[in-house]
Amino acid sequence: MIKIICLLVSFTFNITCFGQEILSPLPKAKFITKFPFLQYSGGVMVVKAKLNNIPDSLNFILDTGSGGISLDSATTAQLNIPISPSDTVITGMGDSHKVSFAFNQSLHFSGLTVDRLNFHINNYDVLTSVYGEKIDGIIGYSFFRRYIVKINFDSLLLEIYSPGEMDYPKNGTLLNPIFTTLPIVNLRFKDRKKTDFNFYFDTGAGLCFLMSDRFASDSNILLSKRKPVLTQAEGMGGKIQMRMTVIKMLQVGRYRFRNVPTYLYSDDFNVTSYPTVGGLLGNDLLRRFNLIINYPKRQIYLTPNNHFNERFDYSYTGMAAYYVDGLILVDDVIKGSPADKAGILKDDIIVAVNKNFSNNIMQYKDILQSEKDKIKIVIKRNGVLMELYIKPKSIL
Repeated sequence: MIKIICLLVSFTFNITCFGQEILSPLPKAKFITKFPFLQYSGGVMVVKAKLNNIPDSLNFILDTGSGGISLDSATTAQLNIPISPSDTVITGMGDSHKVSFAFNQSLHFSGLTVDRLNFHINNYDVLTSVYGEKIDGIIGYSFFRRYIVKINFDSLLLEIYSPGEMDYPKNGTLLNPIFTTLPIVNLRFKDRKKTDFNFYFDTGAGLCFLMSDRFASDSNILLSKRKPVLTQAEGMGGKIQMRMTVIKMLQVGRYRFRNVPTYLYSDDFNVTSYPTVGGLLGNDLLRRFNLIINYPKRQIYLTPNNHFNERFDYSYTGMAAYYVDGLILVDDVIKGSPADKAGILKDDIIVAVNKNFSNNIMQYKDILQSEKDKIKIVIKRNGVLMELYIKPKSIL
């Protein structure tokens, strides 16, 4: 498997926390519209929307791990969107920097227009290269705070409701997260020992579970005999090297998962806000539920769906690749990894995986999720085509 994940948790320097308040009774939530979404590697959701009066649709990642809403800098320049500099600091995985804003913009979905949106501007070239599809922005808190959002991973449909009282299904579980601009849920888990702690609920992260190195070290939660493997991930600041392992058990609400793939992250910018939060719960696990995300009521409801019992991806190649200028390029090969043993080198061009010549990075990633199977990779190196064979290993 091409081990690339995108970690999109981000927020502004000043975060507003909600204190206790007396809430007036709400009317019944009213259905507004529904529209489809696309599902990319790791369960990441992409929705299409039109900006202002521009006729072409743009691609946005739907991300509870984003404390606002944002546009790609290249998209902003291409569409001649006026921007204003600011002193606002955005912190994300691997980076912290000031951003400009495009103020008072509108997004148009099928059956819904969202006005008065202030987009911060960021460079999302790396996301486009990860998925092989243009990513024009990220939709986070600025959208979720206005509506109740139902996410159905069986039908790949979103349903949008006005804030109000809603009857939840009887066969699920209700979470009551702590809400800043990002939802924080308490999770119970076990490896060397059993514990519980707070983690971000992050639909924009294409992974199952992530812990900061500081939390993992202080909690002493991991079995020492299991050695994590090195891998490459993607954050707001670009490429990040992480370690990958598993934990024996993770419980979300009343649902337990065994042998959950887990990333360990050296959080230099403390984006996880440790010791308050230990990491994040990502969408490769959350996609196993249909979700009702109710920011106005500060609730999230989970119902197991048809993906609930799907096997986790334990495959490991030690290779990172990106879609760049129409080519799938190997960017990094971990020494001693299956990719290294197969003879794959940095800057090799991946032409095909097995008999798939689609040049689709997400299809190649799916094929490489067969740990212990010998997989043929056709590469081009210095203009010469070569056939190499890689045998991904399991991290279990």
